[in-house]
Amino acid sequence: MAALHTDRSVAVIGSGAMGAGIAQVAAVAGYTVRLYDSRTEAVAKAIADIAAALNKLVAKQRMDAVDCAAAIARLHATPALADVTDAGLVVEAIVENLDAKRALFAQLEGIVADDCILATNTSSISVTAIAAGLRVPGRLAGMHFFNPVPLMALCEVVSGLATDATVAQTVYDTAAAWGKNPVHAKSTPGFIVNRVARPFYAEGWRLLNEQAADAATIDAVLREAGGFRMGPFELMDLIGHDVNFSVTQSVFNAYFQDPRFTPSVLQQEMVNAGFLGRKAGRGFYQYGDGAAAPQAQQEAAQRKPEYVSYTMEQGAAHAVGGAVIDALASRLRAANIEIVQRKTPETIRPTGPHDDAPAFHCNGAAVYLTDGRSATQRARDNHHPDTVLFDLALDYGSARRIAIACADQCSPAACQAVVGLLQAAGFTVTRLDDVPGMAVMRTVAMLANEAADAVNQGVCNAAAADTAMQKGVNYPRGPLAWADAVGIEHIVRVLANLGASYGEDRYRVSPLLRRKQASGGRFHE
Repeated sequence: MAALHTDRSVAVIGSGAMGAGIAQVAAVAGYTVRLYDSRTEAVAKAIADIAAALNKLVAKQRMDAVDCAAAIARLHATPALADVTDAGLVVEAIVENLDAKRALFAQLEGIVADDCILATNTSSISVTAIAAGLRVPGRLAGMHFFNPVPLMALCEVVSGLATDATVAQTVYDTAAAWGKNPVHAKSTPGFIVNRVARPFYAEGWRLLNEQAADAATIDAVLREAGGFRMGPFELMDLIGHDVNFSVTQSVFNAYFQDPRFTPSVLQQEMVNAGFLGRKAGRGFYQYGDGAAAPQAQQEAAQRKPEYVSYTMEQGAAHAVGGAVIDALASRLRAANIEIVQRKTPETIRPTGPHDDAPAFHCNGAAVYLTDGRSATQRARDNHHPDTVLFDLALDYGSARRIAIACADQCSPAACQAVVGLLQAAGFTVTRLDDVPGMAVMRTVAMLANEAADAVNQGVCNAAAADTAMQKGVNYPRGPLAWADAVGIEHIVRVLANLGASYGEDRYRVSPLLRRKQASGGRFHE
């Protein structure tokens, strides 16, 4: 298949932010664009705004002046819907209402040629349902762009039950020709991004509700250790809590109240209070002139411990979390911290269900990567009161912050020794209250779990899931690539332990993760 040829025009219906953005990228890509809106004054404003945006790119030397003029010349205000008869592709970007979209496409079928492709920019409505009333439902696909369209690289190409495969591929190739990173998706609630992203918010709410830390601290850990561009609470403040809560409710109800998508009572309270985020001047943060940014919690300076050892388990089991431990060990050594490395002899290897290695040891403290148990539970399981856990980081070599959790049984001296060790390696150390799975690890594990389920259910493939989350919401790494990096066996262990801790179906492990664990396979070879 190939992209729609540039000798066919593109019609965009709706001239709001999304419609104008779609019109801009199509015109820049060389297509004649007919922009229609029931409000004629809105079309004129949209074209003027597009021209201004393109001229700014010229001024910044990011676009050639000749190309700019040509793109603007390809934009045409269309006074009547009947004037889009020659379109090879019509992209709808009107209100998110099923009846309105169905009525529009039914009208379009009487206007455009039979070979014209119809596309909807819906972010939440079933593409199958939109196409259901059409004479030729196979020619309709989803073409879900992300705002702002000219800047965001992702386009979800969504196939409903009736969508013709050749139509979906033409839409995919056309989006690529427009400079986007398209991914194929099946029409299911939330498609890829709005479904897979739910745990990023949900686990943040769970951490806040269980008093692991305040919102600013959780945001800092996800940002400065996890590598996310924004933490969950500052991102929800930007989106608007009313909008984010509505999407969560929509996905929850669309999946028949699956507990994995359960909305947060705390967020409902934010909406009830009118604390909607930036647009209201107040969310988790205050906005406006003179508003002070809250400070994330960090531990006071402690002395570096005199002796540090690194216990690694012999054999294949070292691979479970071992690569992450190795990365932290490299950071410590780079800071000139001497580490005595030793292996756990076969004769003293723990016989219980959980291995006692790999681990660091300093001043009596045993320091482990979180595996989904609380530090308190792990201390009990390992008969080692002075147990301290550390959280996942995207890159231990460059992370500015690291989170720890200490068992309730842990002595202050042991905890302080671990803080001093990590501070000596250049980390800002944040101590979370002892919740299972900590912050970054449980979030990444749940994102990977949801992405794996989407792949398992045929919504998309693994490459599309990772591309969608990186290009659609700027994740630092695709969730499935992250599972590969941490180790699928460790991700499964984290999820299983979270499930055991909470006794909730919310943390059930995707069958595809179990299958990968059993086969020793990866999502990306």
